[in-house]
Amino acid sequence: MGTQLKVLIAEDNFLVSEMIQGVAEEAGCIVVGRAIDGRQAVEMTAELHPDVVLMDIKMPDLDGIEAAEIIQIRCPTPVVILTAYDTPEMLKEASAVGVGAFLAKPPKARELGQAIVIARARFGDLLRLRHANDVLKRRTGELEEALTKIKTLRGLIPICASCKKIRSDKGYWQQLEDYLTDHSEADFTHGICPECLEQMEAQLNAIVNKKESRALPAEENVSRDCTGGMTEGKGEKRRR
Repeated sequence: MGTQLKVLIAEDNFLVSEMIQGVAEEAGCIVVGRAIDGRQAVEMTAELHPDVVLMDIKMPDLDGIEAAEIIQIRCPTPVVILTAYDTPEMLKEASAVGVGAFLAKPPKARELGQAIVIARARFGDLLRLRHANDVLKRRTGELEEALTKIKTLRGLIPICASCKKIRSDKGYWQQLEDYLTDHSEADFTHGICPECLEQMEAQLNAIVNKKESRALPAEENVSRDCTGGMTEGKGEKRRR
């Protein structure tokens, strides 16, 4: 295992605890503490920060599975369960709380070393999975928050058939773009479509033509006045 690993033993039987310590030291580990029940195992794990916890199942006050679950919440640490008996239900329950490996009592040094390696590897996988879940949870929260800010329009919207203003829930008539801005995430930029541009040009040409047609009769009257005056002047010259 390379560098010596720090090990915490949780075992309520003194003689068995002594035996496990001897095997752990034979496997190249350093025993940093020995707990006699599950609650003390949780406290010592938080205090000593071992590289791995060798945990018995049946202990007073707090059993090994319960202690392992609390450890993974308070101070995540690889856990190897040491037990004289096991059942499929017990193995399933222990795996669910983050136990990384199982070993029958009495363990051998080689088997203990392998179990520790497996527990540490699985613990690394669990940490990565937990980190991925945290990221997913955070992003899900951000998405839900963004969705709550999105405004949608539903139902019947009263709109004027002539000016196209919309009546709000408070009874006020608003311009279409103002109403949509208030009730959605949309914004507006104004322009003129080709059809409206043609209509505006046609209207402008009609106004210009109308002004020109009004100006023509006035010019003709001036012309007639001028012509009449000249004719009258010649007649007077003749009479004179």
